[in-house]
Formats: sequence, C-alpha cells, structure tokens
Amino acid sequence: ALDRQLDQLQRREIAAASIRDFGLIMQVPDLATAVHLANRIAPEHLELMTDRPMDIVGDIRNAGAVFLGAYTPEPVGDYIAGPNHVLPTAGTAKFSSALSVDNFVKKTSLIRYSKAAFEREAGDIIRLAEIEGLDAHANAVKVRLTAS
Repeated sequence: ALDRQLDQLQRREIAAASIRDFGLIMQVPDLATAVHLANRIAPEHLELMTDRPMDIVGDIRNAGAVFLGAYTPEPVGDYIAGPNHVLPTAGTAKFSSALSVDNFVKKTSLIRYSKAAFEREAGDIIRLAEIEGLDAHANAVKVRLTAS
C-alpha cells in the first residue's frame, strides 16, 4: 500500500527518502500501549484511526494536533479545520502547542488582593519565598503585615 501511494506522488523521491530515513511502523498489542507510545513520542500530527476515537483522545497528552477518525486525515487540519501547518515538531509537543493567535497577543497579568486575602495567605507566601531563598520577597510580605 505504501509503494502504491508513493508511485502516485510527483515528489516520490523526496517522500520515499523521508520514509526511509525517518519512517517507522510500530505494531502494538493494544490501544493503551499505542496511547503510551504516542505520549512518549509527542508527534506533530496524530491520527486516531479507531471506530471510537473519543474513547481514547482524553488520554492523549502530548501531540501537536490530533485527528479523530477515518474522515479526518491530517490535511483537514492543515488546510481547512485548523490548527495550521505550524505544529510542535521533534517531540516538543511535550511542552509546546501549535502556533495560534495567542502567540501574537501580548498578555499582562493583573493581580489585586484585599487586606483580608493578603493576611490570610501571607504566611504561605513567606514560607514559599524562604524555601526558594528569596528573603527580600519574604520581607516584602512581612513589612506589609507589620504595617497593617
């Protein structure tokens, strides 16, 4: 089947070299093993070609994009349904996501505590700062506690 597909491609030599150098077929005993391997490999594209892909998609933690079922091949995501062509490669889906509008939006966190909330959590903040060895952070809280 692979040879038949390759024979139909204009860029057959490029595709064949890619499969030869980087391709891999793994036969696993069950879906749990397949999910485990997918999460370890963290593929850029993952097609779940099962009758009930929704039964296992919740167990996928590391993939750039997941394509569900027989009628959702990878090009659906590249060209029409999203996400796009820019997905985390080489296992980086373990800690990164697909390029999105969020990558181009500057975000700023706004934090505001009431006096009661500050006093309630001050001890925990001081402990965490001291554990990290950040005495000035701890002191910034202690000074405000004393002043209140």
